[in-house]
Amino acid sequence: MHSYPPVPPAPDTPGGAAPAPALPVGVDPQAVYRSLFTAYPDALLLVDQAGAISLANPAAALLLGYEVQELIGLSVEALVPDSIRPRHAAYREAYGRTPRARPMGTTDMDLVARRKDGTEVVVEIALSPLQSQGLPFVVAAIRDVGAYPRVKRALQRARYSEHLAQFSRQAVDTRSPQQLLEQVPAIVAQALQVEMAVLFMLDEDRQQFRVAACAGDLPMERPGDRVPNRPDTPPGFVVHEGRPVVIADYRTEQRYTVPASYLDAGLVSALAVPLFDRGRAIGALTARSRTAQRFGEEEKRFLESLSNQLATSLQRAHSEDALHHAQRLESVGQLTGGIAHDFNNLLTVIQGNLQVLEDRPALAADAGAPPLVAAALRATRRAAELTSKLLAFARRQVLQPSAVDVSAMVPSLADMLRRTLDQRIRIEAEVAPGCPPVMADPGQLESALLNIAINARDAMPDGGTLRFRAEPVQRLPEGVGRELGDPSARHEHFVALQVIDNGTGMPEAVKERAFEPFFTTKGAGRGTGLGLSTVYGFVKQSNGAIAIDSAPGAGTTVTLYIPQPWQPAGAEPAEAGLASHALPPGLKVLLVEDDGEVRKVVRAFLTGLGCEVTAAASGEQALLLLDAGASHQLLLTDIALGPGMRGTALAAEAQRRLPGMAVLLMSGFSQELLEADRDSPQHWELLRKPYGRGELAAAMARALAAVRG
Repeated sequence: MHSYPPVPPAPDTPGGAAPAPALPVGVDPQAVYRSLFTAYPDALLLVDQAGAISLANPAAALLLGYEVQELIGLSVEALVPDSIRPRHAAYREAYGRTPRARPMGTTDMDLVARRKDGTEVVVEIALSPLQSQGLPFVVAAIRDVGAYPRVKRALQRARYSEHLAQFSRQAVDTRSPQQLLEQVPAIVAQALQVEMAVLFMLDEDRQQFRVAACAGDLPMERPGDRVPNRPDTPPGFVVHEGRPVVIADYRTEQRYTVPASYLDAGLVSALAVPLFDRGRAIGALTARSRTAQRFGEEEKRFLESLSNQLATSLQRAHSEDALHHAQRLESVGQLTGGIAHDFNNLLTVIQGNLQVLEDRPALAADAGAPPLVAAALRATRRAAELTSKLLAFARRQVLQPSAVDVSAMVPSLADMLRRTLDQRIRIEAEVAPGCPPVMADPGQLESALLNIAINARDAMPDGGTLRFRAEPVQRLPEGVGRELGDPSARHEHFVALQVIDNGTGMPEAVKERAFEPFFTTKGAGRGTGLGLSTVYGFVKQSNGAIAIDSAPGAGTTVTLYIPQPWQPAGAEPAEAGLASHALPPGLKVLLVEDDGEVRKVVRAFLTGLGCEVTAAASGEQALLLLDAGASHQLLLTDIALGPGMRGTALAAEAQRRLPGMAVLLMSGFSQELLEADRDSPQHWELLRKPYGRGELAAAMARALAAVRG
């Protein structure tokens, strides 16, 4: 044991003052001074003139990371960081020449001590020279600045801010949501200096939590573990409360059931905050410690800030994924639309030639030929329906509402699904007797019902029953009626089209978001989140309404309320009205079509309808035929005419030259029809390819009627 220097005798009291009270009899002054040195809370070092440490108390060993005996004989230069060691040596040399007392806090310099492990600590240092006592030593009293409560809180806040900034940088650089989830517990454990941190994420059905990531060496929870979403479970209680939850002591916690594994691991206190996505709880972030009452307001604010940053980062990642997916869909849509456009031209040629062939006397003489031609024509109509669906997927389909016979459409759709859906799903169709038609685009209505049916299939992974039902309704349910854009439409008559399944059903939270674009409960890569939102948009555009009735385990019913066709009293059907507009004999038609095969077929149609036809392959060629002496009565032109003039520009110039000319535009690309419908005069008629002779005749009659007014 190191011997302490002898305590010098107390000097005579100047001025004859009374001496200080003596120690009690029998108390050794040397023992008192040794105890004071040992018990003093600040680090004390006794340093000789050469800068070697002669004595060190336990507080110095604790602060500097040494054993007491390791400090004895060590140069004080070893406790000075390398960056300031030369400056410190010069200061110590000057101090040695004129030693003087220096209390703590009287220097403008930032004082830093170097620990044994190389880390640094900000300190305050007081110097007390003992030369006046006849001893060649200086006492250095060292205090950790972080030990001050105010400073400790400031350093704590700075540490929390640094970890939040660190996560923000990682969130910017990281594109994978899973990587972000895995980083959060490690940041929590490091920042709060706790034994364990866990991130729980709710499953899509909100029935269970999944341990998304954790940090710490405690074995009770591992990534992938499941915890029920109930108020009596640790994460379930946090989500149920919807605010930060502090557990001062697990041993006395009564609000929920504390797992025995927490107590077995020695955990005592915890802090947990819910994780929100646009106001909806999606998980919980928890920090746990073996120290009682470990968490205060600063820790609560840190954990809330981190959870908010995580939620924002997840929303951004989800939005970026949705954008990329939408861009991919747009690319696929453009390709699909182009293919459908070309395919429609081919179908026009096939269907037209079949109809021309059907009228040939030689065909009637062969008893087996007409059924074959009829079968081929049916195939072209089915192919036309397919291209219509492709254009609808590409969102290049112009809505063309018409009276749809649901008593024919619903059984037909059910029959198709029986051949294509999972064979374990039983499909039923029920249409009320005398069910009236609905006013909607036939292809889009069928696509909407198909979208709902596919969702129903996914809700019945082990099979079940899918039922279609159609019936007229005289009055909309109150809640549904309020959603109509036009309040007066509530009094119209509707047909309720229902798609009913006995699948897993939806919880209320999922049902509320079912129509949101990009919202999906399916796994990554399995759902776009656009199905029901597209259905919603179609129904609204059709002046209808939509409702969902569902509950977990009780299946789902989606009801489309589509208006019935409205017709003023005494009005004659559209078909009857057109009958009075039969094509006049010898109608002079200017046909403009860049596809030679299509041009031949359409010319044959027109000739068969008794028209006088002049054909052109381009807009520029057609203009040459529209001279001052031209007498064309109707312009029938494709919209896309190759690299030159478009059909719409040709029609505008033709009507400028011949104001009385009727205009009929045609295209196999419905986007072109949509643009023409938006930009062209109301009396121009639009005809979608492929079309038959009867559809062409009806469209021409409408165009002529529009010009006549």
